[in-house]
Amino acid sequence: MSKPFLYEHQMKAVEKGFNGCIFNGGVGSGKSRTGLFYYFKENGGWIDENGYTPMKTPQDLYIITTAMKRDKLEWEGELVPFLLSTKPERNYYKGQKIVIDSWNNIKKYRDVKDAFFIFDEDRVTGYGAWVKAFLKITKKNNWVILSATAGDRWEDYMAVFIANGFYKNKTDFVDNHLVYSRYQHYKVDKYINTGRLIRLRNKILIDMDFIRPTTAHHEDVYVGYDTTTYKQVMRTRWDIYKNEPIQQAAGLCYILRRIVNSDEKRQMKLLEIIEGLTVPRAIIFYNFDYEREILLNLAYGDDYEIAEWSGHAHQPVPDSKKWIYLVQYTAGCEGWNSIMTNTIIFYSQNYSYKVMTQAAGRIDRLNTPFKDLYYYHLKSRSGIDLAISKALKDKKKFNERKYTGWDK
Repeated sequence: MSKPFLYEHQMKAVEKGFNGCIFNGGVGSGKSRTGLFYYFKENGGWIDENGYTPMKTPQDLYIITTAMKRDKLEWEGELVPFLLSTKPERNYYKGQKIVIDSWNNIKKYRDVKDAFFIFDEDRVTGYGAWVKAFLKITKKNNWVILSATAGDRWEDYMAVFIANGFYKNKTDFVDNHLVYSRYQHYKVDKYINTGRLIRLRNKILIDMDFIRPTTAHHEDVYVGYDTTTYKQVMRTRWDIYKNEPIQQAAGLCYILRRIVNSDEKRQMKLLEIIEGLTVPRAIIFYNFDYEREILLNLAYGDDYEIAEWSGHAHQPVPDSKKWIYLVQYTAGCEGWNSIMTNTIIFYSQNYSYKVMTQAAGRIDRLNTPFKDLYYYHLKSRSGIDLAISKALKDKKKFNERKYTGWDK
């Protein structure tokens, strides 16, 4: 039996789609193909078991994505089944322009008219330069957004609400819904008229719910740490690595995490996990450069190939039988995937629930050959690890100043 061009949850999303909507699907749900099919359909084309029906009026297509996805040419692969290409000589439609670029360059396209934009990985939060360019683009073009993690705060939806015409501008949105604190500049004290916000959010979000063919197994693996040094730093607020006073909450948390994350017990537990893998291939996520140095120098075994994606090196996932792929959260939590392993090890936790979710999705893809996926979360019972875990469980971002009591 041939594979359908779109899965059922993707087709339902296409049928519900409209100009200005957000295709809201979890990591690995196939948002890229869904967004492209919606564009294809809106321009008079169709693809099914009966064949390929060309678009009647193909608009120019602009895909704004992450720099990593652009550089790895992932979208070029998604375009192939639609007979589309960024290279004119390979494109079925002569004279059509297709551009794939990163969010960093969105300002270059502010004056484009009568085209179709796919905004991949929602970056239109706040009210900075990207948002202003986004709002200018959406006035003169058709567009949709692809998002794996919907906004945490109502402010995250402000730009999309304005682009859809629900509000005139930022001032209109703020006046209707935000009450700022009297004591902290630009800190939202409370939201008002939230019933309207909920209705508008439900209107633009096209959820791509589906039953995953995989089962995710998350295991918290607790390891020891140097409690004496940890308590000493917490009490004295002294940087034991630079031999100087700690000046800020972020600095204190960094030192506490370094004490915890550098401990040899954590390193040994990591090697034990790798030794017990049935599939000898694993992705390891980490946060800091000192962790990178530790991970690069561990004795995984002579026959393991080691590669990394970080601010220091952009290497592809290995293609060997046994490999370790080291990924720094900020550099590589999104925009790539691997179906050659069923294991991710989180050497340390990230502060953001969104980032952790995106990282976990690197192996949870619709076309993975694995039914069971394994996630190992290395953590200690130190105060800071437990506090980060609690914030992630509550789907919140860890607050360093609140944890350290720095303001007090």
